[in-house]
Amino acid sequence: MIGARGAISTCVAYGLSGLRQGLLEPVGLTTECSPLNRMDLAGIDAIVLGGHEIAEAGSTAVAGELVRAGVLPAEVVAAGSGDAAAFDASIRPGILDLAEVGRADLDPAAASMGGASPRAKVDRLREDIESFRRETGVGRVVVVYLASAEPAIEESPHWNDLAAFEKALDGEGEFPASSLYAYSALTAGCPFVNFTPNHGSSIEALRQLAIERGLPHCGNDGKTGETLLKTALAPMFQKRALRVLAWQGYNMLGNRDGETLRDPLRRAKKCRNKDAPLHQILGDDRTHTQVGIDFVPSLHDWKTAMDFVHFEGFLGAKMSLQFTWAGSDSALAAPLVIDLVRLAEFAARKGESGEMPQTACFFKSPLAGGSHDFHEQHRELVKYALKHAT
Repeated sequence: MIGARGAISTCVAYGLSGLRQGLLEPVGLTTECSPLNRMDLAGIDAIVLGGHEIAEAGSTAVAGELVRAGVLPAEVVAAGSGDAAAFDASIRPGILDLAEVGRADLDPAAASMGGASPRAKVDRLREDIESFRRETGVGRVVVVYLASAEPAIEESPHWNDLAAFEKALDGEGEFPASSLYAYSALTAGCPFVNFTPNHGSSIEALRQLAIERGLPHCGNDGKTGETLLKTALAPMFQKRALRVLAWQGYNMLGNRDGETLRDPLRRAKKCRNKDAPLHQILGDDRTHTQVGIDFVPSLHDWKTAMDFVHFEGFLGAKMSLQFTWAGSDSALAAPLVIDLVRLAEFAARKGESGEMPQTACFFKSPLAGGSHDFHEQHRELVKYALKHAT
């Protein structure tokens, strides 16, 4: 996991431990529901954790914050202390994006890589992945990107061609950190999952690489809260021929992601990913849509979204729907991460390569494109599961 000491990774680690010990039920795990549970997916007990992280603090500090915030049960943290310590010991220093240089909490080894060439960074990351594979003896490594949102940078021509991308690694080429992680994963023979709005493996050069190496990959931007509701509710309006005049949303986040999104360059892409699905589903360019995001420190890992939907019915009657969604960001995301790891490992084992269209319902901006309608996306996942059910 990239961002291995973050709140989502911490919930994944303690969640897996709690499931194995029978302390938790698999609530939120799609892969434990029919018909996905009839596929030959990797077992919960078979998943071994490692990762990269740029922050110096241990995962136990994050776990304590999540316990105080009412996200992680204290008994699960206590019972999982041994598993968590083993995971923390396996974490290696990550690489920085430009906005992270100079952060006060940086791991010194991660900070020392800040001035390294792109080639040196990907070589180091690939060596770490291969070392993890050897040391643990796992049959397959899946790399999941869970780090904070990156600032937007201007796209470069070498992103669009694999040969040019690899040549630029040895020169002065500019790359998003997420795409260097994706390149390292794919060249190490690992499926790649991007749970963030960052570029990851979405750039054309890396799509080419995934096909060339025969590896599956998926993303972008996990769909856990407000956008999940939008993509479930918007089809109702469209199918009932109700004209949506405006869909105004406002989000408050209290964790590290919320703090990161105070940067307008990081926030812009996140807002686009939350807004674009509505226009595709509703098919009406006249609909006014807007999403606001603010950082509210006291919320900690909880997020609140308030939406106002103004719509027109028969005879021009104006009506509205208003809702508030309040949830734990990490508790919503962690089971999806486990689902995606199991699905990516399965796809790799079956020899599938390229984007994974069956995973579209997990993302705000699915790599394979297609409908944003959650119900249609989920039907595709079910069809895939039925095809591979045993």
